[in-house]
Amino acid sequence: MNSNYERQRNSDASVMTGRDSGSQRGMESPWNWNMCSEEIRVNKLHWTLLCPISDRVTLIFYFFCSFQTCIMLTFLWKFIVFYVFYTSGFLSNYVTFEDEANIPAIAKYFNTKGRYEEVNPYLREDILAVNRSILQPPLDECQQIHLTAIIRHGTRYPTTKNIKEMQQLYNIILHNASGEQSWLHELQTQWRMWYTEDMDGRLVQKGVDELKHLAVRLSKLFPSLISEEKLRGGFIKFITSSKHRCVNSTLSFKAGLTELWHIKDMEFDHAVNDALMRFFDKCTRFLEEVDNNPSAVTEVEKFKQGPEMRRVQQKIADILNVPYSAITDDMAEAAFYLCAYEFAIKTVNSPWCRLFDEVDAQVMEYANDLKHFWKRSYGYDINSKSSCILFHDVFSRLEKAAKENMSGQQVAEAVTVQVGHAETLLPLLTLLGFFNDSEPLTSTNFAAQTRRSFRTSHMLPYAANLILVLYDCGGGDLRLQPLLNEKPVTFPGLADQASMPLYQDVLQHYRDLLQGCDFETECQLFKQPAEV
Repeated sequence: MNSNYERQRNSDASVMTGRDSGSQRGMESPWNWNMCSEEIRVNKLHWTLLCPISDRVTLIFYFFCSFQTCIMLTFLWKFIVFYVFYTSGFLSNYVTFEDEANIPAIAKYFNTKGRYEEVNPYLREDILAVNRSILQPPLDECQQIHLTAIIRHGTRYPTTKNIKEMQQLYNIILHNASGEQSWLHELQTQWRMWYTEDMDGRLVQKGVDELKHLAVRLSKLFPSLISEEKLRGGFIKFITSSKHRCVNSTLSFKAGLTELWHIKDMEFDHAVNDALMRFFDKCTRFLEEVDNNPSAVTEVEKFKQGPEMRRVQQKIADILNVPYSAITDDMAEAAFYLCAYEFAIKTVNSPWCRLFDEVDAQVMEYANDLKHFWKRSYGYDINSKSSCILFHDVFSRLEKAAKENMSGQQVAEAVTVQVGHAETLLPLLTLLGFFNDSEPLTSTNFAAQTRRSFRTSHMLPYAANLILVLYDCGGGDLRLQPLLNEKPVTFPGLADQASMPLYQDVLQHYRDLLQGCDFETECQLFKQPAEV
């Protein structure tokens, strides 16, 4: 049987040119009768491996019919077989099983390198599926008047730093590893290091598709706001980080809408605003005290040297029959990332994944969560305060829309789409109080944190999004609904009002931040004595 990596090598060129076969499979039927019958002519022994169940039955039918009598009957027979299998649930289960065979068992632990479909598994069946019942406004007369979406870019290539580490690990596999495992033999003889340093975090075709599909789904969820009329009328605004993966994600989101509505006579601008979408680069105190300060991530380094990580590294070394010193924490991370990237970009359940079982993956996930906790989230107050400028921008847009609506004017900016990074979303989610566990993540409480809510695999996959929707429910009753990755969430501290609290209650809940949280003040490296 041909190896997956024979097919992988053939697809490398298409990925490099932006035509990712993996992402396309989700939009097309995985079965092709012409391919199936052609395989029969080449080798009759292989047809059961390549043909779907209905086609296998049809082929048997062919063997018992003459060509003249079967032409008309075949179509009818295939239809009947498909209908019976589909309505019985057998065929749909079969196809799902085939799809899930391509999903690594550890895929749900990939942190910020994870697919959006692992957070919303129903999208594996229908990438454009939405469930409008999740919105559940308290009254039928509630009308959506404004939507702000803060979106992470789509799936990207590894960064240059990651690629260098991957190359180093690959060299160990090629020149030092030994063993009889078939998957190791595949890595050594068939897999090729196709990642190049010039890829450096650029958007892949899968990422393009993710933003297009997200745009279509949001237009289905919020048709009164994300509409052709609103887009053509200039009521939808686009803002992006200057990074190429974010700009291209923004272009992809717009393309999703223009292709949906077949708009060819207009183009729609976007603004590049790093002050909003890359605020972390502009906050001097964050850069000095956290981002460029090795002591800020002491807990991360302690965990990397601790027993859990050491066990993972030694296990990998044992599997590969190499010295323990060869598999550093960077090499273990490179192997984990290779599994994640091969899956995210190409939908391949790679042999790299065979280096980890589920417990290993949980350790790797925790190591990455520790890093995000201490560098971008609750570890230090400045991590979240660096997002004050984005926080105020979001609420100023909400307030402007609320005032325009209350005065009877048309809301000038019905939708704001802002595309940034995981490092854009996480500090803002932290500032708003989401995913704040009772105990902080540390180097010594891995076992105690198995049920933690702070899990970047769930929060920040590629194309992650925080959406805030403002509703007018009549009589001055304004409501604000937050959604994370297209699922309703509850503002911390407002759980008694479910997922659509009164807008005024939200403002009251965050009043201290709204009255303070000044970016310039928070990001000063040296505060005045009176401010300390």
